[in-house]
Amino acid sequence: MRNFLTLITYLLPALARAATFDMPLPQFDLIGAIHSVEARQEDTLLDIARRYDIGQEQIVRANPGVDRWLPGGGTEVVIPTRYILPAAPREGIVLNVPEMRIYYYPKAKPGETPVVQTYPVGIGRQDWGTPLGLTKIVGKKKDPTWTPPASIRKEHEENGDPLPAVVPAGPNNPLGQYAMRLGIGGGSYLIHGTNKAFGVGMRASHGCIRMMPEDIEYLFQQVPEGTPVRIVSETAKVGWFGGKLYLEIHEPLEEDRVGRAELLNKALRLIDAAQASRLVELDEEAIAKALSERTGMPVAISKDL
Repeated sequence: MRNFLTLITYLLPALARAATFDMPLPQFDLIGAIHSVEARQEDTLLDIARRYDIGQEQIVRANPGVDRWLPGGGTEVVIPTRYILPAAPREGIVLNVPEMRIYYYPKAKPGETPVVQTYPVGIGRQDWGTPLGLTKIVGKKKDPTWTPPASIRKEHEENGDPLPAVVPAGPNNPLGQYAMRLGIGGGSYLIHGTNKAFGVGMRASHGCIRMMPEDIEYLFQQVPEGTPVRIVSETAKVGWFGGKLYLEIHEPLEEDRVGRAELLNKALRLIDAAQASRLVELDEEAIAKALSERTGMPVAISKDL
C-alpha cells in the first residue's frame, strides 16, 4: 500500500514534500520508478524538474532530445525518479557528488517502517569542489546571515558585483532560510537553501551544498545535530532489484578526468563484486549503452534466465 501511495505523490507532485520510499531489503538496492509526463505549453524543463524534485542536469540528461527552455506543449518528458542507493551505510545523510543528490535515512521509531528520502542538490564548481569524506551536522540555523569569506568577496569584486561584509537574512541571502553546518573545512561548508533555485542540480556553488527551498525546510526539521554525513563520489553504481542487476552511470566531474576505459573498468569491478553473491548472465550491449549515454538512470544489465 505504501508503494502505491509513493507513486501517487509523484503523480500529484504539488502534494509531495519529499521523495520518500520504503527502505529496500538489505539485499536490494533500487528505489523509485521512471515515468513520463506531458509538458505544458508554458513549461521549461526546469519547471518540470522542480515540480518532481529533480535537478537541472538530471532532467536534461534524461531527455537529451528535448529543448531545455522550450520543450513545447504535449512533449513527453521522462521523469527519472528511480535510483540505485549509493554503496555506503544506510544511515544519516549520504551525498553522491557526481549524481548531485542526497539520500537521507531517518531513524525509524519503534513500529515504523524504515524509509529513505532523496533530494537533488547543487554542488561546488570545478575550482570550488565539494570535499569528500565522513563528517556530521555540527550546527543548524534558521534565517542565517552570510559572512562571505575574503576569497569570495574578491571574486565578486573582480566581477563588478561587490558583496557586503555580512549579508543579512532575507530574500537576497544566498543561504536561503535554513542552513546546516558540516564539521569539515573549519565549519565553512553548509547544506543550505538558496535564493536561486535554478542552480540546484548544477555545479554552481563555492563548495556548499544547495537545496531547493522547500526541500531544505522539510529536511531541516528532521535532521538532528550530530547526524553523520558521508560525501562520496560514485560515478558508477550497481545494484539488485529482484533477480536483476542494474547499472547507473553518472558523468564524472571535470577535475576527475575519468576516461571511458577507466569508467568501464570501475563499472566492471562493481559488477564482478555484485556477482559474487548471485551469478547472472550479463547483457554486454546494455552495459555499453549505459556507459555511452550516461543518463544517470538505472539500466538492467542482466538477461532473463
